[in-house]
This record gives sequence, C-alpha cells and structure tokens, in this order.
Amino acid sequence: MLARDANALLVDVRTRPEWTFVGVPDLTSVGKMPILLSWQVFPDMNLATDFTQRLADAVPSREAPILFLCRSGARSRAAAAAMAAQGYSRCFNVSDGFEGNLDADRHRGQAAGWKAAGLPWMQD
Repeated sequence: MLARDANALLVDVRTRPEWTFVGVPDLTSVGKMPILLSWQVFPDMNLATDFTQRLADAVPSREAPILFLCRSGARSRAAAAAMAAQGYSRCFNVSDGFEGNLDADRHRGQAAGWKAAGLPWMQD
C-alpha cells in the first residue's frame, strides 16, 4: 500500500527510546518517511492526550490511507481506532507491529513483525 498509493502514510506510534534503540521502518525505497508520533508518553506510558490533534495537524486529509505501527500491534490498534473515531476513513493496524510477539526464547523481532518479515529498517 505504501508503494502503490502516493497518499498512504505510515505512523509509528512507539516511543522515542524504541525508535532510537530498536529502529524504525526505512521507507526511502518508496520515497517516504514514517511519521513518528508516540501514542504513549515515555517513561510513565500515559496516553498522549494530544495524539489525535497532533496527527490531525500532520495529516489533514481524512481519506488518506494511514498504517499504524507499534512494537507488537496493540498500541497501533488503539491509535487507529482513535483516528477512525475522529473521522479518518482509512486507518489500518500493522497487526504484528515492528517486532512482533515474543518467540520461544522470549525475544522479539524473530518470529513476526516488520523486522522478521525482512522489510527495510534503520537504526539511529
């Protein structure tokens, strides 16, 4: 979708430490950059009360396809639902997130998610 639709956007709702230490999707091959906008505020992890307003300011079109991504799909699902409730008609959750769930060895990024799928990513 990101490659096929010029209006499609990826919103990474993880926290700054996750972006810095775990990495972010690399969308340069499709000529885009992810929008980095935390759903929760680190370190207390309370909901970012201004999330919907900040994203609405960044994405005025309520018809633009928006893919939401977090670590494993839970925060991004909540963010997608919040934006759908604000009238955004094409919100999608990247269900396995950037790292996916824990594998048998209790590690992320190996069994599912953006990284495990071999999609491009980069680290700060």
